[in-house]
Amino acid sequence: MKARNGTGALRAAAAVIAASLTAGTASAADLVISNWDGYMAKDIAESFKAATGLEIEVVNHATNEEIMGKLMASGGKGYDIVFVSSPFAEVLNAQGLVEPLDKAAIPNLANLYPEAAALAYDPGNAYSVPYTWGTTGLCYRSDKVSGTPDSWMSLLQPADDIKGKTTMLATDRWLMAAGLLAKGSSVNEADPAKINEARDLLIEAKKTLLAYDDTTFYAKLVSGEASLVHAWDGWCNYGIAENKDIKFVVPKEGSDLWVDTMVVLKGSENKANAMKFIDFILDAKNHAWAAENILYKVPNKAAMESLPAALGEQYPNMKMPPAELAKYELLRDLGPAQKDYSRAVSEIKAAN
Repeated sequence: MKARNGTGALRAAAAVIAASLTAGTASAADLVISNWDGYMAKDIAESFKAATGLEIEVVNHATNEEIMGKLMASGGKGYDIVFVSSPFAEVLNAQGLVEPLDKAAIPNLANLYPEAAALAYDPGNAYSVPYTWGTTGLCYRSDKVSGTPDSWMSLLQPADDIKGKTTMLATDRWLMAAGLLAKGSSVNEADPAKINEARDLLIEAKKTLLAYDDTTFYAKLVSGEASLVHAWDGWCNYGIAENKDIKFVVPKEGSDLWVDTMVVLKGSENKANAMKFIDFILDAKNHAWAAENILYKVPNKAAMESLPAALGEQYPNMKMPPAELAKYELLRDLGPAQKDYSRAVSEIKAAN
């Protein structure tokens, strides 16, 4: 998503939001699509109509939790296609709210990398199509940080000269992932003792932080207010665009693999049109738009190979091969362990 939003509190957040939000209203359009603002081309409705004759209505959700609340409240009605991060797609499938893909109607699935058809939450793309994917790491000012910060501990126990000049992502899954990975644990860790171990490390790290920041961390690097930040790869690229001294590195302990997906809802009355839209997005030219404009990698081989070489030169993390990206740990639905993550994050943020 344009702003990386949380995969935390999957069911709990959806249940809370469901009490106060209603589903999408009826539309005369052939398709109603919910996505994050700026995550598709502004002229997507016009270009899709020109290609297919179909009308679409695009509505925006700010977070995964927001659209999940609406879907849970409505039983999945009111929308035809929704863009959600992979753990949420996993939950929607478990709840019986998504439609299996009609692959015969989506020939452009052939454009996906093999790795994109082997994601553990949906092997073979039975019910979801990955739209963007990437990882998380350290984004830093190479002119202000000594050497390459190649460990999560470079962030969690920073050198004296950058204490007070570091930021961390505030969203549950990514905040906890930094501590878990630093301790050699899984980003999907379910052992309460290991979750608490990561929590304690993160409480200590809090004393060295400038801020928790999910939205302006790259701007802090550009201004010089921060020297080292916890960042999604695509958002680090926004900083690189403004300052060539900004670099991105994945720590040696590894990182997560995040995926944002498209799913067709079982409650849709326009399933055939929905499959046409997914096929349209997977056209190499259309999918390349996302890589060129939001600076996230897309899991579309034809699209990535069509990008100008200069894009990869300016943003080196865009050239990360799918085989390398797939080595990182896929974020999964935590199930009952989510309550332990939510508790740990609450305790971290409440600590002095």
